[in-house]
Amino acid sequence: MSEESDSLRTSPSVASLSENELPPPSAPAGYVCSLTEDLVAKAREELQEKPEWRLRDVQALRDMVRKECPNLSTSLEDAFLLRFLRARKFDYDRALQLLINYHSCRRSWPEVFNNLRPSALKEVLASGFLTVLPHTDPRGCHVLCLRPDRWIPSNYPITENIRAIYLTLEKLIQSEETQVNGIVILADYKGVSLSKASHFGPFIAKKVIGILQDGFPIRIKAVHVVNEPRIFKGIFAIIKPFLKEKIANRFFLHGSDLNSLHTNLPRNILPREYGGTAGELDITAWNAVLLASEEDFVREFCQPGPPCDSILGQALPPEGLSSEVPCDDSMRAMKSQLYSCY
Repeated sequence: MSEESDSLRTSPSVASLSENELPPPSAPAGYVCSLTEDLVAKAREELQEKPEWRLRDVQALRDMVRKECPNLSTSLEDAFLLRFLRARKFDYDRALQLLINYHSCRRSWPEVFNNLRPSALKEVLASGFLTVLPHTDPRGCHVLCLRPDRWIPSNYPITENIRAIYLTLEKLIQSEETQVNGIVILADYKGVSLSKASHFGPFIAKKVIGILQDGFPIRIKAVHVVNEPRIFKGIFAIIKPFLKEKIANRFFLHGSDLNSLHTNLPRNILPREYGGTAGELDITAWNAVLLASEEDFVREFCQPGPPCDSILGQALPPEGLSSEVPCDDSMRAMKSQLYSCY
């Protein structure tokens, strides 16, 4: 490991301490690493995670939260804080900012995050709008499959779909393997019409992308889009300005060319609907996983909390996550982009 990689572990608040002077490791939640030897090696190489320093790093982040954000109502358990350290390659300052953003996002969009539990989203789950494939890709990434054509706008607002996505991400990130490997998104835009696409305007796009890029501790390794109609050019034109270059470069548009998809996601992990050999697409297994986690989500998302100001102080949500109403000009521009694709 290079000296540069090791230096990522220091921040202004702890830089003056030598390694021996850092607070001693603490394990209030009795953390036990569940990673295999191969994943431990992968985390060391890609995330700068050293097993011998892991609890020390967690304690350093915990102390930063207590010192710099004493009013932040957050879990300080080892396993929870590790998610943020891994997502930011054990850079203490960036991990702390991600943790602040995570809570700020939740409080700035109550329509999505209040009462977030599987039983409140049974209709979305039953529609087949999203599921997680049973097999991981060759890199160990879970594949989140999205099918917007399954959504009927007259049944419920688009925010219910976003709630279901966030619910799924929260469940996935509980796994240490996912924290290290990341996830892949497979989005099937077959049958998405202009009227349906218009629900995903700049206001929604900025908020969702703000959460995924700067407000949630998950690594998105690739986004594969299939069966996209011409209208997707308009959708992507709305999304792209808000994407960081690294994420934008991980978008792959395959159209109806499943052979192109198979160069990235092998057929043996894909259902028949996408030219795979893993049987029919089954949404019931993942739905059952989520519904079995009801108590966890009730405990995390359905309890009354203190006012936002007392928790976040001067912290602001990431760009795009303010609760401002979209202006007429931006909506007109969005509709113009969509119509131009026809």
